[in-house]
Amino acid sequence: MAAFVLGNGISRRPIDIDLLKTRGDVYACNAVYRTHTVTALVATDRGIANEIQASGYPANNRFYTRRPDPHTGAQRVPQEYFGFSSGPIALAIACADGHDRIYLLGFDLGPDEQGRFNNLFAGSEHYKTVGSGATYTGNWIKQIMRIAKDHPSHEIVRVHGSTTAEIKDFEQVPNLQKLDFADFVARINSQKDL
Repeated sequence: MAAFVLGNGISRRPIDIDLLKTRGDVYACNAVYRTHTVTALVATDRGIANEIQASGYPANNRFYTRRPDPHTGAQRVPQEYFGFSSGPIALAIACADGHDRIYLLGFDLGPDEQGRFNNLFAGSEHYKTVGSGATYTGNWIKQIMRIAKDHPSHEIVRVHGSTTAEIKDFEQVPNLQKLDFADFVARINSQKDL
């Protein structure tokens, strides 16, 4: 069964998370919990992690953070990736769960079309405002490469949408591939080669 790891870049806006859940396990980050329950949720930034724990979400759902409140049901992120960011940790957890093919959606790793902050939750609590400057992504790139190298038997497919940055360094990692957004949608709709 395939797995889908959701970053919060705007390229994934057209994706129906409920449809993904019928095709495989869904791993996500941060404010996704506000609208969807997923297989596993990760939040490493303290503000959003505290919001999630206070909401009661971890009592009935898998949730990982660096400093879990033991009374909420939250779990500690895997030790070997403790200092990593939420999206890469979600990828690591999907690998640990044994998925052979993992699709990365919304891992844009760059600015929006206007060169600004690229996040579906921009302007909401614990996020930069709409129109803020783009976030540095070099750490995420290194972390994704490390996880892919740590799990060479897993096929990791980064789905490229209109705001997905080309990352040349990813070409050095044999099990880290890219797929055009339209081709991904065709696979999902037909369940072909998932």
